[in-house]
Amino acid sequence: MDYLWTPWRYRYIADALKDEGCIFCAAIAAGDDVKTQIVLRGSKNFVILNRYPYTTGHVMVVPYAHVADLSAADPDALAEMMVLSQRLHTALEHTYHPQGYNLGMNLGRAAGAGVTGHLHLHVLPRWSGDANFMTVVSETRVEPEELSTTYEKLRKALA
Repeated sequence: MDYLWTPWRYRYIADALKDEGCIFCAAIAAGDDVKTQIVLRGSKNFVILNRYPYTTGHVMVVPYAHVADLSAADPDALAEMMVLSQRLHTALEHTYHPQGYNLGMNLGRAAGAGVTGHLHLHVLPRWSGDANFMTVVSETRVEPEELSTTYEKLRKALA
């Protein structure tokens, strides 16, 4: 059996285990989209950069409503989540030209959710070879772009 180790994620998981409130609700309340890296606000969801990205352009679509369970989510918010994901796909295609995508939710701690109390959808552009030896051998992620640059590119692409 092969194992995929992600030791660089420990800081993210450890921070998520602290009960300091919801990072998504705090981002909304801050009212500073640049500081919190909210790329786009919809009527029922917002798009925010992942501060611990797996790849450049890793974003999350998050409902404004603080709900943890998919069955408790507003159907209109879920519909808009998909519409925003479609817009993100187009923006990421034009900006980064990825070779593929991962879209997904981790519901519950056992499923790998770092933020268990607030539903969110990850949208990740992918390239062949974007998971390389640096991650496994050096416990290091290679991100070719600063988050602030990704933020500016995606804001422009989604405008």
